[in-house]
Amino acid sequence: MNTLPEPSRNAGLSRLASFIAQSLSHYSKSRNFDFGPERRSNVSLLSPYIRHRLILEREVLDATLQRHSLSSSKKFVEEVFWRTYFKGWMEQHPDVWIDYRASVAGLIKALDSNANLKRRYADAVTGGTGIDCFDAWVRELEQTGYLHNHARMWFASIWIFTLRLPWQLGADFFYRYLIDGDPASNTLSWRWVAGLHTKGKTYLAVSSNIARYTDRRFDPGQTIATTAQPLTESRVFPLRELSQPEVLPTDGDYGLLITEEDGCAENLPIDGRPKTILGALATRQRSPLAVGQPATEFTLGAVADALRRATQHFAVDGQLAETEDWSNLLAEWAEQHQLKTIVTGHAPVGPVSEMLNIARGHLEKKGVRLTQLRRPYDSVIWPHATRGYFKLKARIPHVLEQLDIKAADEVVDTRSAAV
Repeated sequence: MNTLPEPSRNAGLSRLASFIAQSLSHYSKSRNFDFGPERRSNVSLLSPYIRHRLILEREVLDATLQRHSLSSSKKFVEEVFWRTYFKGWMEQHPDVWIDYRASVAGLIKALDSNANLKRRYADAVTGGTGIDCFDAWVRELEQTGYLHNHARMWFASIWIFTLRLPWQLGADFFYRYLIDGDPASNTLSWRWVAGLHTKGKTYLAVSSNIARYTDRRFDPGQTIATTAQPLTESRVFPLRELSQPEVLPTDGDYGLLITEEDGCAENLPIDGRPKTILGALATRQRSPLAVGQPATEFTLGAVADALRRATQHFAVDGQLAETEDWSNLLAEWAEQHQLKTIVTGHAPVGPVSEMLNIARGHLEKKGVRLTQLRRPYDSVIWPHATRGYFKLKARIPHVLEQLDIKAADEVVDTRSAAV
């Protein structure tokens, strides 16, 4: 994976079809192997497309289960649900994200006053630790914007338990460079490795495991920690009730806003045609530090592709804006086109949601409503993501039935998973 994958819906659908036809049958047995950036046929490589919703989770599940039974594709289906679980969990624990953002900002400032921390952090993010696998993953991440999921877990474990660096700075490093960087999946995965998401349960990178699953490319030996004491925190993050899905107003002209959170605007649950369409980017808001080139380019390409398809589908004009001042951008856009409402796909917890929340108050003063449309897929699954993943995992057959997704040649028995 030396070159950036094409950030388009067509490329995502093509990758999905190829994976289902050629690789899914051996996914469960080979998925944990990180053979290096040149050999990725054992994993789907769909995460950048799913993260930006260039292809939808429901489409992935539909396409998978049209050709494979649930039992034979179980591991892949569960991975799709893992991503949705993280999104739903974070949506109901937004204070975790707020705390993470504040911690990152504070720790970055602390680098200037703590020479020891600054040196160790610099060694880590420049691939100068002397741990061969870790340093190679730094280079791979910066060059390609991608790491195998197993490598991400090993990396986070080494960062936290060997290098003894704050997990928030590691999560920030990933988020700045990953082309599939997702606020929920990234933040909560790092917390899980650290023993914060599932309290007291850590993930420890083991040299023999790294050697085996990298096909002997790496063997860090005694250079990495052999124990992983769970991190602790004094703060408790309460469960927040999910907001009710918003409804598209029926009066007046509306404009359609496309963000990096939803690249399938033509498939949103809307009636009628927008008066105009705007694409806006929040990629620079991922961190106070610079965002990596692969992540920046992929996100820009994804939003541009979504905008192009939406303008063709609705047969209206559109424009792409890269300003960080969404309040004035949206207000001026609404005034220019005499819009009463701006409609966009629901933005889960993260920078896009932050930008929209800031803009909402400004728009309301101008008499413009901001409406975020939540997809039925999210509304069905997110309520099951209040605690650990396995609560949702047990309900997968039931959830598939709710979504009217049927597996090939298989009758799904949902009685044991009924809620």
